[in-house]
Amino acid sequence: MFLSDHKIKELVEKGVLQIDKFDEDNLTPNGYDLTIDEIVVEERRPQTEGDTVIPTNTWFAVSTREYVKLPPYIAAELWIRTTWARQGVISSFGMIDAGFEGTLTLSAYNSYKELEIPIGDRFAQMCFVLLSDESDKEYSERSGNYQGQRGVTLRKKKKG
Repeated sequence: MFLSDHKIKELVEKGVLQIDKFDEDNLTPNGYDLTIDEIVVEERRPQTEGDTVIPTNTWFAVSTREYVKLPPYIAAELWIRTTWARQGVISSFGMIDAGFEGTLTLSAYNSYKELEIPIGDRFAQMCFVLLSDESDKEYSERSGNYQGQRGVTLRKKKKG
């Protein structure tokens, strides 16, 4: 079951679901829009202000301004906002595991024509999913490779 805007707001207010830099204007009927804090184009130095120009046929990654902390009974799905998909940005996101904590690194590809992406713009929607019950082990106990990350974090080797 996906959480509604009302339930998301309630859980944030209670501190059960944590979204640092929470902005009620980013709530959607069934999720929360994540904003861009930094952009890395083809592994160059991160850009943290202004507009970033993304050339055609170029890979880039963004980090969210929001630092999220999920409880052990809520996971989340990520979806690119159609604003960017309609401009040729292709991306494939996944799930945020129950118990994850950190900013999110989102990978994308500009397939159409050069575009400008402003720091602070909304880039992806996070939709919260209520698990049938609390997970036996949280993300930090299963792998936790990206637990506590801040900023664009590229691939890490698995622990152990």
